Amino acid sequence: MNATIKLENENHFPVLLEKLISIISPLYGGTFIDCTFGEGGYSKKILEHSNNNVVALDRDIENSQYALKIKKKFKEKFNFINTKFSELDNLNLEKKNIKAIIFDLGYSTSQIKNLSKGLSFQSKGELNMKLGLNNFSASDVINKLDYKDLHIIFSALGEEKKSKIIARKIIEFRNKKKIKTEELVKIIHEIKKNQFMKIHRSTKIFQALRIFVNKEMSELIYGLINSFKILPIGGMIVVVTFHSLEDRIVKFFFKNYSENKNSSRYIPNTKKNKILFKIPQKKPIIPDIEEIKKNPPSRSAKLRYAIKISDSKDFIDFEKKFKFFLDLEKISKKL
Repeated sequence: MNATIKLENENHFPVLLEKLISIISPLYGGTFIDCTFGEGGYSKKILEHSNNNVVALDRDIENSQYALKIKKKFKEKFNFINTKFSELDNLNLEKKNIKAIIFDLGYSTSQIKNLSKGLSFQSKGELNMKLGLNNFSASDVINKLDYKDLHIIFSALGEEKKSKIIARKIIEFRNKKKIKTEELVKIIHEIKKNQFMKIHRSTKIFQALRIFVNKEMSELIYGLINSFKILPIGGMIVVVTFHSLEDRIVKFFFKNYSENKNSSRYIPNTKKNKILFKIPQKKPIIPDIEEIKKNPPSRSAKLRYAIKISDSKDFIDFEKKFKFFLDLEKISKKL
């Protein structure tokens, strides 16, 4: 008999939930890995089918409170592990029974509303943005790195056109006083006050800081590689992205290993890639109007998925393609 769970947080909307479930449902009857557990929206829905098991991962230990409620109901059918998904190949999971590995690269309602995490522009006090298992905070980045490093981070990870001016103002301001969240928002607002903005003026800088602090680029790159390694033939990788950098990485990974041609005209076609994936749907799946009305943050979501059809241990060209992002994270060694 199927068990139905009501979401504890009625304001939490798992993005593209019904579309994701329709994609993975033909695989039902095995283990599903929820790499970004959050408040458990995907895990709960998958567990409604009695033949399914879920292994949920999350780097944020605070999300274990939601996991405990699911564990109480489903016991051995559900397990929660506080770890980064880039390390899922070290978990000794039973490979043969894994049906799908799922990534939702957004953030849960509780994380955004928790002002101490500093993901929101309404946050006060010390800059944070640490989402668990971190070595440094956004405060360290803003108050310790030099002008050049800040400019590169803002430009590359936030695609901020005024990255040079903002970086220079940050250096000037912190020479007088340590920068906290309110000061950073004011600095950005002052520089961009005459610009017409569809999004909050601080969005791109906050995005860049969050990505850098949590090393999201390498997490995604190695999360995809290592999920492929533990996935059996016939298993599926499903990824929901929320910004262009993430989507670019996922799109390249799937396409580059699904066709005997380069997914980028800028990479010399020196060899034919082994076909590792079948991609049932080339274009990304996006939320419909009704979902966007119900949950406006879902408007930027894109879902891509691929089915593994053969094995390989060679992902050198994938790492080379995004070497810039991997090298960029080495700036953190200065902190």
